[in-house]
Amino acid sequence: MNCMQVGRRLQRYLDGEVDDLTARRILRHLEDCRRCGLEVVAYTAIKASLARRDDVPSDVLVRLRQFAEQLLREGPPPEEDAAGGTAGT
Repeated sequence: MNCMQVGRRLQRYLDGEVDDLTARRILRHLEDCRRCGLEVVAYTAIKASLARRDDVPSDVLVRLRQFAEQLLREGPPPEEDAAGGTAGT
C-alpha cells in the first residue's frame, strides 16, 4: 500500500472499521513510513483532545443563542471611544 491508499483509509483504520487484511496492509505501511506514522499521531491526539472536552452547560448555550439572535436583530453595539463615550458623538 502507498501513502495515498493509506491516507484514504487511515481514519477508518484508526476507528477499527477496516477488514483484517486491510488493517495488516496499513500496519505494514505504517511500520515503514514516518510521514503516515506522524498522521496517526496527529489523528490520535485530535481524537483524545475531543474526547476530553467538557460539555458546555445548557444555560450558557441559551445565553449565547439569545445574544446571537440579538446581534442579528440589532447589530453590534456601538464602539466606545477612550473617554467612555460612543464613537462619533
